[in-house]
Amino acid sequence: MAEKKATAKKATEAKAPVAKKAAPKAAAKKVVAINAENVGFKAGDVYQALAAAGKAMTIKEIAKAAKISEEETLLGLGWLFKEGKLANAEEKITLA
Repeated sequence: MAEKKATAKKATEAKAPVAKKAAPKAAAKKVVAINAENVGFKAGDVYQALAAAGKAMTIKEIAKAAKISEEETLLGLGWLFKEGKLANAEEKITLA
């Protein structure tokens, strides 16, 4: 009986909780709905950000000013380029 208690004690000591490393949380990605209405709204956000700035901006600057993601910014830029409302200015984008 003493052997069983000793063995049981060793088994519980071996099962002591081990500190686990916290797994890094993956950043939750926002899903961008790609339809004409949504892309049109993003184009409006991009246009307003460029108009308010009054100068050429990078994609990151436009996204920050419009408070939208870079992916949404690119969707809006594509719409506006297709309509001929934008122009390139030394790796930056400005209103045409």
